[in-house]
Amino acid sequence: MIICKSQREIEFLLKAGTIAAQAQEKMAEIIAPGITTAEIDRLAEEFITRNGARPAFKGYRGFPASVCTSVNDEVVHGIPGNRILKEGDIISLDVGTIIDGFYGDCARTVPVGNISKEAQRLIEVTMQSLKEGIARAREGGRLTDISHAIQSYVEENGYSVVRDYVGHGIGRSMHEAPQIPNFGPPNRGPRLKKGMTLAIEPMVNCGTYKVKTLEDGWTVVTKDGKLSAHFEDSIVIDGDTAQILTEP
Repeated sequence: MIICKSQREIEFLLKAGTIAAQAQEKMAEIIAPGITTAEIDRLAEEFITRNGARPAFKGYRGFPASVCTSVNDEVVHGIPGNRILKEGDIISLDVGTIIDGFYGDCARTVPVGNISKEAQRLIEVTMQSLKEGIARAREGGRLTDISHAIQSYVEENGYSVVRDYVGHGIGRSMHEAPQIPNFGPPNRGPRLKKGMTLAIEPMVNCGTYKVKTLEDGWTVVTKDGKLSAHFEDSIVIDGDTAQILTEP
């Protein structure tokens, strides 16, 4: 069942989402060659707790950290550790928060120093694909209008959309109904209603859309070893537009 939120509930979700987005800004400020992914995770956790929230990912289904740090061909769920970022890397940062029983969730892909034109274009296309999806998140539309907009934009630009991982509803749980694929035909699935809160998150690859999970049981990588990028925002359906809940 898809839960439409009250205005008061939306205010709590906005509070959680704002802290998640601000944590993203803090992480982006320190991303540079020579830093470890563990240092990034530590900074984010400290920021989140200092602002009265809790990291949503830490301990979730056994995940050991507060942030997913996915580098280069890592698509999602990368575990922070001793890995040192290098000039030219790209890193996807996925962070969640809980405050007053409500969740915030957002992801960004950022450059490490100077990156290749290919990597920069991948980041830009993935970011814009998220915007294309959000633009279709309108009351009275259908869920897969979002999916189709994302896939169309990505493939028009010569990239592929990961199919094994999808967006989701968000609220008092990090993952609520519905699942939101980033691919598929338009005009299918449930009607979008005012008060629905969704986390939309395209994951876009330079090569094949196929992925595999590493032996750690978490880190998902592209099957062909090519670059991947990930952007995510949590939103609420609000008439003809969507309000983004994960802005700083």
